[in-house]
Amino acid sequence: MMYELAGGTLIGLAAALLWLGIGRISGMTGVLSSVFQSWQPQRRWALWFLAGLLLAYPLFRLLGGEAPVVITDHKGLLAAAGLLVGFGTYIGNGCTSGHGVCGMGRLSVRSTVATVTFMVAGVVTVAMMNQLGVQV
Repeated sequence: MMYELAGGTLIGLAAALLWLGIGRISGMTGVLSSVFQSWQPQRRWALWFLAGLLLAYPLFRLLGGEAPVVITDHKGLLAAAGLLVGFGTYIGNGCTSGHGVCGMGRLSVRSTVATVTFMVAGVVTVAMMNQLGVQV
């Protein structure tokens, strides 16, 4: 419970600092697209943001934190999930972090609808997988 509270606080703080500091939303779709355009000086912030994300977990572990991560070894399931997430991000004009953390924090109706849609789709997917007996 303590890790979740600290993690949520850090995510909110990072999103607020990025928004207040340079006026950017910390959704991962926007961060990654900016990384690929980091030759532009106004996009270099994304490299630092991504570096912070990549270093956070090893630093957490180095400080004694434990967070077991369980991911399936099923390559087809991973490929399908990646394609579905990418397609959903494209048609939803953003990802869960952009809509759920930043958009809802700004009281955006569009982001609220998108986040509710993500959550419902996740619940339905898990229910279907459980019904089909798919083990991940």
